[in-house]
Amino acid sequence: MSPSSRSWSRAGAALRGWRFRQWAVAGVGALATAVLVGAPTDVVPNPLFGRSVPVQWWNYPALAVTAVLAGIVLSTYVRRPSTSPQPKPSDGGRLGAIGGVLSFFAVGCPVCNKLVLVLLGASGALSYWAPLQPLLALLSAGLLAEAALRRLSLQAACPVTASA
Repeated sequence: MSPSSRSWSRAGAALRGWRFRQWAVAGVGALATAVLVGAPTDVVPNPLFGRSVPVQWWNYPALAVTAVLAGIVLSTYVRRPSTSPQPKPSDGGRLGAIGGVLSFFAVGCPVCNKLVLVLLGASGALSYWAPLQPLLALLSAGLLAEAALRRLSLQAACPVTASA
């Protein structure tokens, strides 16, 4: 993707042009993301999951930002009835998927992650992994925002036809 194919103004124009269907998918996608990431990490309290380390204050805004951005990215996959080009999955979709997975590791309990526990032990998870989690949350949000920007910019781009 060339730098010229991503634009804040085109992304904003695409959002302003969304119909009810796209906003509904964005809302449902955001809610689903909040539940799918928040419930197993116990940021969203539930009877099925627990955590050994209390939820940190920044876990809530990180989950909220992740959910909103993931909902927007998901909604860019809704087929539009217009003639504007539909972004291909390779146009930011992978960034969104990676950002979503990173958010799970960012807000999760540092000592509940079996992989981290095996690699670092409980004290290493608290000493080394836990301080990295806010950075993972920022990286996750950045990747999701970039995916949304790329996909929305393409939705608002004018199609170019080949001249004869």
